[in-house]
Amino acid sequence: MVAQHDTVEVGLLVYPGAQLAAVYGLTDLFSVANRMAGEHPGSGLPTLRVRHWAADAGSGDIRCVFDSHPALSSRMNVVILPPCLDGLPPVENLQPFSQWLRQQHAAGATLSSVCAGVLLLAETGLLSGRPATTHWNFARTLGERYPDIAVDADKLIIDDGDIITAGGVMAWADLGLALVDRLLAPSIASATAHFLVIDLSRQTQRYFSRFAPPLTHGDAAVLKVQHWLQKQGARDVTLGAMAEQAGLGERTFLRRFQQATGLKPTEYCQELRVAKGRELLEFTTRSVDQIAWEVGYQDPGAFRKVFQRIVGLPPKEYRLRFGVRCASRPA
Repeated sequence: MVAQHDTVEVGLLVYPGAQLAAVYGLTDLFSVANRMAGEHPGSGLPTLRVRHWAADAGSGDIRCVFDSHPALSSRMNVVILPPCLDGLPPVENLQPFSQWLRQQHAAGATLSSVCAGVLLLAETGLLSGRPATTHWNFARTLGERYPDIAVDADKLIIDDGDIITAGGVMAWADLGLALVDRLLAPSIASATAHFLVIDLSRQTQRYFSRFAPPLTHGDAAVLKVQHWLQKQGARDVTLGAMAEQAGLGERTFLRRFQQATGLKPTEYCQELRVAKGRELLEFTTRSVDQIAWEVGYQDPGAFRKVFQRIVGLPPKEYRLRFGVRCASRPA
């Protein structure tokens, strides 16, 4: 859950061809989540402020065209790119949005997409070298246009920390619940799903318990390091390398990193590695030792200890409970 703030802002980018049903559906979903959170007074849960953004017809500037709580002040926490029913939109129609999205990401906002909305993310260059999902019908085209993106259309949602991609057209509901889980609390996501009669069970098992790094702390040097660590999986990194990325001395970097994220750099890297390890345990049949090496541990025993401390289960038991391949086998 995010740190306690009065308001958390979710922006919906209404680009040409965006599915309006998803835009208004997500707006309603977050409204229900606010109502559920309001049933717990004194809990310190923030209010979700939803704003719609679109390109001005005259200037082309991205402007707010709807605000659920205009009297509140906030900074952008999440930007959502809704699906497009017409398929992958023409690249030339997306140029005005790329710079705006990069600016939001650089300021600490998490970027997320549904279905063909992933093309806008691809156009920013921020998905280079990273995993992403989209509608199965668009996966081949996306991979051909952007060969540096690791497209995996088998997954409904890929939560890569500061960038989240969701698959099919109706996956906006799954993404919305995942964001409620992250921005408010798992119990609020569950209550919202029950009210809207949405099956939450497959989502809680696979995607809702991911490490959600704090990205809106306002320290640009630390944020730069977070993006760097996320992109290369926090493998084979040293304190000196992180401090160099931040352009700071090691002692200053240590202090500012822990102040911004609430974690020591070592703890932060462990969270990122374990998050990747959980994904591999769920979706592959690789051995625990192989997964340990892949996420950056030369000693598989150390990986097992860190995994159990963070997740609460040893890797093998986690796979038995949540592994997709294991769950699909007949009893």
